[in-house]
Amino acid sequence: MNILICDDDQEIVEAIEIYLKNEGYNIFKSYNGLEALQIVEDTEIHLIIMDIMMPQMDGMKATNKIRETKNIPIIMLSAKSEDMDKIMGLNIGADDYIAKPFNPLELIARSKSQLRRYTTLGSFIHKTGLYKTGELIIDDERKKITVDGELVKLTPIEYKILKFLTENAGKVYSIDQIYENAWNEPAYNSINTVAVHIRRIREKIEINPKEPKYLKVVWGIGYKVEKY
Repeated sequence: MNILICDDDQEIVEAIEIYLKNEGYNIFKSYNGLEALQIVEDTEIHLIIMDIMMPQMDGMKATNKIRETKNIPIIMLSAKSEDMDKIMGLNIGADDYIAKPFNPLELIARSKSQLRRYTTLGSFIHKTGLYKTGELIIDDERKKITVDGELVKLTPIEYKILKFLTENAGKVYSIDQIYENAWNEPAYNSINTVAVHIRRIREKIEINPKEPKYLKVVWGIGYKVEKY
């Protein structure tokens, strides 16, 4: 497991590195938000421990930027103990918050907790051919789909549409993009064809197809699978 520590205080970074290396983790280090972004871009990181107050780019801005594309768990650190820092950090996408000075054992425990959650429920499961949002799970190796633990049977085209949208959960795709991905040919008069398949998928995965939880229309643009 790769953990990125980001703090402008070199002594704190080295101290955290010692604690986490003793637990068997691989450690990457950065000293401002810009360095952290570059490491996240170039390396597979499974957990980030991010200070708030840093030069060049602070932890809030870096976290906000990371959340645009990645769901890596982030634990925020701050020398301040005010609730406002905590609220701001969690609102922009941090998963946990620890005030300095902190107990090393608490940091280790929280790090392990976030890594467990990420590897069993989060984006990390894509490495094993699984795609998940909410209780919708696609096992691509076995071509199996479950919703709330119940097996869902789809046609090959329906499967391709749902897999494409689920592995890109949160992103909106036009009807033509969906058609070209599923049928592997240029889109031509694809509106009705895609709409029919979307309706059938909803009937199979949604509790109430008229008020879908997962497969949603974005009027005038296309469709998306909601990211949970």
